[in-house]
Amino acid sequence: MADRVLVVGAGPVGLSMAIELARYNVPIRLIDRMTARSDKSRAVVLWSRTLELLDRAGATDDLLRIGNKVTAANILAGSEPIGRIGFEEVQSPYPFALMVPQCDTEAILERQLEQRGAKSELGVELLDFTQDTDGVFAVIRSADGQEQTERFQWLIACDGAHSTVRHRLGFTFSGDTMANDWTLGDFHLSEAPFPPSELATCWHEDGVIVFLPMSSNRYRLIASLGPSTSEAPVPLTREEFQAVADRRGPGGFVLTDTIWTTAFRINERQVADYRSGRVFLAGDAAHVHSPAGGQGMNTGMQDAFNLAWKLALVCHGLATAPALLDSYSIERKAVGASVIQSSGRLTKASVLHSHTAQSLRNLFAHAMMGLSPVRRAIVDAMAEVSIGYAQSPLNGPASGGGADVGARARPIAGEPPYGSGDRPRFSLRAITGEATEIAGRYPHLVEAQIRPAAALDGIELVRPDGYVAASASSSNWEDIIDYLDALGACGAD
Repeated sequence: MADRVLVVGAGPVGLSMAIELARYNVPIRLIDRMTARSDKSRAVVLWSRTLELLDRAGATDDLLRIGNKVTAANILAGSEPIGRIGFEEVQSPYPFALMVPQCDTEAILERQLEQRGAKSELGVELLDFTQDTDGVFAVIRSADGQEQTERFQWLIACDGAHSTVRHRLGFTFSGDTMANDWTLGDFHLSEAPFPPSELATCWHEDGVIVFLPMSSNRYRLIASLGPSTSEAPVPLTREEFQAVADRRGPGGFVLTDTIWTTAFRINERQVADYRSGRVFLAGDAAHVHSPAGGQGMNTGMQDAFNLAWKLALVCHGLATAPALLDSYSIERKAVGASVIQSSGRLTKASVLHSHTAQSLRNLFAHAMMGLSPVRRAIVDAMAEVSIGYAQSPLNGPASGGGADVGARARPIAGEPPYGSGDRPRFSLRAITGEATEIAGRYPHLVEAQIRPAAALDGIELVRPDGYVAASASSSNWEDIIDYLDALGACGAD
């Protein structure tokens, strides 16, 4: 019997974690103290890399049917174009940003989870927990108010920025609150200011406004409100949003009705370690940052994709090396820190107050975005396809050429996604017979089908989450065997 896992928090991160574990036949319980799901849009962007990883569970096609594909991003200063980035340059089956309200994303993920024989339990709260070397005792209050203590082997906190689990662990959420207030609103428009396939950021001497197209006549607007005061920020009314949009944006449209508005302050915070024994933190429980670039939900969901296959191997007894689970915090903390830094930089650049600083920003941004390599780097970072784990303790030998070890292995059209199926198996890319022998030695850990090689000579081993684990020349093929043995891999029966 596989180890049992408690997942706390049933938003997109918790749902992704539960789906991945259930897909790999790990028994899970998914709980959330909210009594009903919100109908608010909240996070709205799914980037290319997240769509690639969701494809392994079959969720991407459902999302594509309801989402709006955004294929370009514009930056303007007043009426002056600063730069334009086309997402069609992204080397992915999904070269776009998919705009989907979070409530709809959650509904699709919930259905995916139910198809695997599990569901989220709402109105169920984790009150406390203790852990020992073998597992976790969790005190849980059910929807009817009854409390019970239940035993799990692992606990994963996906319970948001105010995480109960993080507080119980005593982890410091280090960082700061940015000094500006913000508001956002979802509206129907009389006429869209930009094509529905393009988003826009408009810099202005008063601040910034961002236009995110949810459909041809529905947009999300995000605007800065100026320096924070001691009081909590208040959302703008539709009339006030209209005035700000007319002043900072292109004009020529009318906000016809309001779907949702809110106001907020931006926190940039991160825990020092995403793991404490048998407890892991993921998503906003581990890191929060500016919404600039739309990276937040995607980063959290990719935390889940990173951890789930590793934990599934351990839960099934298929790999035992401590480095396997230790690598989660090392890999994902570096990604979280990078997102905090890059999104914070974008935010600060958008709210410069000095006229001189604004002019220099505009000149510099226009010059940089005129360079093709810069545009490519920006778009790959936004789409998250440039994320990799160059410093991972899981990185093995690299003598086979091809992609760098730790880098994303680009999905190939017509092939099953890496890590699909009911077990988290590694993939082999090769043209040599030795690869077949490797697969035969590790039927529980490596796909039986050898994929065509990216390089003419050599073997490439790809992790279940689609990153290159190791490569070896055909003459050094036993390096792959050594790598798998170092994982404590279970060999053939």
